Amino acid sequence: MPIRPVTEADRPEWDRLFAAYAAFYRVTPPEGAADAVWGWIHDPANPFWCDLATDDAGRVLGFVQYQLMHRSLGGSMVCYLSDLFTVPEARGKGTGRALIDHVRAFAQARGLPSVRWLTQESNATARALYDTYAPRTEFVLYSIPAT
Repeated sequence: MPIRPVTEADRPEWDRLFAAYAAFYRVTPPEGAADAVWGWIHDPANPFWCDLATDDAGRVLGFVQYQLMHRSLGGSMVCYLSDLFTVPEARGKGTGRALIDHVRAFAQARGLPSVRWLTQESNATARALYDTYAPRTEFVLYSIPAT
């Protein structure tokens, strides 16, 4: 499955995927969030990437966004898979696996020891895929407002 970096020309398609991703998780991003993320992707000083999976005709099937993250107890950087989304018609057809394997290859090429990500407990379809890579961890995520 072809996977390539998102380009400036992909903005309309990326906007569509980003909005569908937010809707899937029932999140309304604040004003300007998409512009901020788009800026991270295209800022060469920011270690944040987005790649698109396409079919052989070039139709976009999904995206993966990932970044570097410090892991203090390991004394190293790891790759954090921030966002993974596929269009509904691409689910169950290897698109998600291809995107994960793409990020895994990115991490391996840079000597990073692991790739990490989160998903919702109720995301059974995605978890069925993720469970083929490793069992879920015992960690629980907390998220509190900074103010």
